[in-house]
Amino acid sequence: MSKLLNITTLGQLKQSGYVSRSVKDELRANLITQLQKKEGGFEGIVGFEDTVIPDLQTAILSRHNILLLGLRGQAKTRIARLLVNLLDEYVPYIAGSELFDDPLAPISWFGHNTIEANGDDTAIAWVHRSERYTEKLATPDVTVADLIGDVDPIKAATMKLTYSDERVIHFGLIPRAHRGIFVINELPDLQARIQVSLFNILQERDIQIRGFKLRLPLDLQFVFTANPEDYTNRGSIVTPLKDRIESQILTHYPRSVEISRKITQQEALLSPEQRKNVEADGLVKDMIEQIAFEARASEYIDKKSGVSARLTISAYENLISNAERRMIINGESNTFVRISDFLGVIPAITGKIELVYEGELEGPGKVANILIGKAIKTMMLQFFPDPEKAKKAKAPNPYAEIINWFGDGNSIALVDGLPAQEYKKLLNAVPGLKDLVKKFHPRLSENQSLLLQEFILHGLAEFSQLNKGFLDNGFAFSDMFNSLFNLQPDDDDLDIDDDRY
Repeated sequence: MSKLLNITTLGQLKQSGYVSRSVKDELRANLITQLQKKEGGFEGIVGFEDTVIPDLQTAILSRHNILLLGLRGQAKTRIARLLVNLLDEYVPYIAGSELFDDPLAPISWFGHNTIEANGDDTAIAWVHRSERYTEKLATPDVTVADLIGDVDPIKAATMKLTYSDERVIHFGLIPRAHRGIFVINELPDLQARIQVSLFNILQERDIQIRGFKLRLPLDLQFVFTANPEDYTNRGSIVTPLKDRIESQILTHYPRSVEISRKITQQEALLSPEQRKNVEADGLVKDMIEQIAFEARASEYIDKKSGVSARLTISAYENLISNAERRMIINGESNTFVRISDFLGVIPAITGKIELVYEGELEGPGKVANILIGKAIKTMMLQFFPDPEKAKKAKAPNPYAEIINWFGDGNSIALVDGLPAQEYKKLLNAVPGLKDLVKKFHPRLSENQSLLLQEFILHGLAEFSQLNKGFLDNGFAFSDMFNSLFNLQPDDDDLDIDDDRY
């Protein structure tokens, strides 16, 4: 490639034996090489190895234009942007051409005229594959002129040309993406008349601008992204356009907590100080992912809208930052994430869920707390025996000592800003709590043990064995039945029916 970059004229390019090929042939050939070498490709895309990626590779091998169809936060745009890595690293073009004319197959007036005037002395330059990617977000105000082009009266006046001269045309984004990848995000948001303007480009590869009879054989790889929700709520893809897009590939959300966790850990933007000073156990990492899984199954949330992977990423960043904030306030050098820190992830949840009518009645803050509670309940069964079954079993109930202590009128409040020593003292004051953790998880660090002690209290509350009250900055645990009989209407400190939002 370094030798090719030294070529500066059309004559030298011909002598080198260089053979130009279409964008789709480039993608196909480079993909074949990648598959033969068993190289991964599509770096950073997790969970699509057996579903989306094989379909995408098949479409590329078939030289198809592609529609990526899926709910929000399913890496559609990222996949489209990674396709550029399958292009040749550098390709030649006629120097000065706004359409990156292929020196061996020019399509524009400028390209033809330059080669006709200079022949083999025509100057050529090289363009890197990163510059051969064009992306446009479809919005209702996009015009045909934006995408295809229009007559430029200023150019006509400046160059003293008539409007019948091809040189008065100002080309839009699509012609300027010639010999590259052109992506339209959220295709249904394009007005129907704008979608119609794409017909000829996709099928006959020519464009129509203000009556000009142009047949520019544009060389493009089209990639479109769309959300199924758009088909009914805001717009739709016109049928003839869908017919011209050869491959429609369905994306999906992560199908396991493990895959979802891998994505979150890969994408979360944490500072080196946060990674060093704030310890996050696998339990809290999995709980973050479980919240998203609970949300996607919740009756309060619109399933057609989806729950983006960005929810877990933002929630995890908030979780770490909430623990860091406590560490800084208390003057500590390090800390670990507690279950009470999940109060800090509520703002990351409320803005990323679309509620149905039942959810609107509850309110986004209440729904967020419900999702966190369901995640705790699901995770509880993975770490400890089922409290409901333990209560009914003939064998001794492993939770009995803890529940009885609260039944004797004791309670504890785990507020957000508790220093480490006070947090430890409060949890160790609950008889049987530390022993229960040690019984089922004997090889844990002190921080992990304390985390699971708090986790048990939250888990018992979700299984209605204890009462969990919401404070302004934490939680209070007490006996389930005593709290029901002793609640006062004017109790400002503990209100199990309220949340912070």
